[in-house]
Amino acid sequence: MAGMLYLCATPIGNLEDMTFRALETLRNVDLIAAEDTRNSIKLLNHFGIKTPMTSYHEYNRVEKAHDLIRQMQEGKDVALITDAGTPAISDPGETLVAFCREAGIQVTSLPGAAACITALTLSGLSTRRFCFEGFLPTEKKERRAVLEELGQESRTIILYEAPHHLKQALHDLREALGERKVTVCRELTKKFETVMAMTLEEAAAYYEREEPRGEYVLVVEGKGMAAKKEEEQRGWLEFSLEEHMEYYERQKMEHKEAMKQVAKDRGISKREVYQGLLKGRGEKE
Repeated sequence: MAGMLYLCATPIGNLEDMTFRALETLRNVDLIAAEDTRNSIKLLNHFGIKTPMTSYHEYNRVEKAHDLIRQMQEGKDVALITDAGTPAISDPGETLVAFCREAGIQVTSLPGAAACITALTLSGLSTRRFCFEGFLPTEKKERRAVLEELGQESRTIILYEAPHHLKQALHDLREALGERKVTVCRELTKKFETVMAMTLEEAAAYYEREEPRGEYVLVVEGKGMAAKKEEEQRGWLEFSLEEHMEYYERQKMEHKEAMKQVAKDRGISKREVYQGLLKGRGEKE
């Protein structure tokens, strides 16, 4: 009787995110295929798991997939793990899963940590419709084509980026997408986790001052949401600042909160609202 392939999600930082089901599976399978055995042995040692490991990574994904399928056809159960997160997402595991399907090998996935979903839920951007792009291509022509597609993407966009490529990625996204909201997530679930909501322009400027460190997930506002916001802002600009403030203060909103909301509606800073109100009063006097 043929064995099975188990896709076991591993923590993206905090080891307490490991599920009981994944631990039990890793203890009971015949073999664990790991992206980097040197990295994964630390995880297995932490939980006292002694199951044999073999390497399965980008550079042996086809040849090794055939070997693993042969072992499963002989009755062995195999668990696939990546360095962090869910196997087969932006990961060579997708090749092994495809080959298993072709060979009639049963595959099951044990849900757990995924950096893309974790970042999306933290972003404050729309989660109803989203697309996952993974890492931007490094080849110029392919990168340009992908960025052009993303420029027309109406869904929330999720990307991964390494620290040494982050500055260029933010610059390229700003050029291709225009001014959009972005939530920059760094070191998710780890001790120094940071989540910063800003615009692409602000993010690019910030990382010109600060050197990127750690692994990043970028969650970018889709074109539809950005266009809708611009349309709403244009609508508010038909009102004077005084009329806009009066609209919220009539709803019993405190003056400071009204200023904050007016600034948000018009896409300007609270300081600009304050100065505009002062100027308006001065002209009336």
